Amino acid sequence: MASTASPYGFKAVNELGGLPYAGSTRSFLIDPAGYNTNIYNGTLVYVNSSGYLNIVTGTGADGTTNSFPGSGTLTGAVGVFVGCTYINAQGQVIYAQYYPANTTGVVSAYVIDDDRAVFQVQANGSMAQTTLGNNVYLANAQSTSTGSTTTGNSNIAVSTSSVTTTAAFRIVGFVNSTTSQVGDAYTDLLVKFNPGYHSYSNAVGV
Repeated sequence: MASTASPYGFKAVNELGGLPYAGSTRSFLIDPAGYNTNIYNGTLVYVNSSGYLNIVTGTGADGTTNSFPGSGTLTGAVGVFVGCTYINAQGQVIYAQYYPANTTGVVSAYVIDDDRAVFQVQANGSMAQTTLGNNVYLANAQSTSTGSTTTGNSNIAVSTSSVTTTAAFRIVGFVNSTTSQVGDAYTDLLVKFNPGYHSYSNAVGV
């Protein structure tokens, strides 16, 4: 059972309607002058006004002060970061699970940008069957420390404070396996972006 808090960020599972996720990503650039924040596998990201990838800093708890990407702006996330490639100081091509802060040069970041993707994410507590169809948001704001530089993975979770008002993600299901079931101490959820919280479903440009 999911009896321990071991959040892992967002993992693509399938598409709305049940089609399997085929592993497709889109490549985005990170500022070649360097970005001062680690970006971990499973992190929500957005494209800034300069055309480069940044992490989402809002929690998505509402469409105003806690919106995506943050600072009271609701233009939406572009998806979930799943790794990057760059050339290190020795001239070697590095395929990395996470982006190390302040890495310079050409960095290609890979993002699951499908706004119909369904993601698995852990809640920071128990969620009952009655929360199916409710909306949830991040338990904490993402930062350079919301992940592990050892595994390269995010450790972000969603809050158990599910709501029927506006928030970033809709609960569309629960993980049902030998190791995870609805109502576990730290329930594994299946969620999708709500309209407006993904930039492709948001009419406001960046």
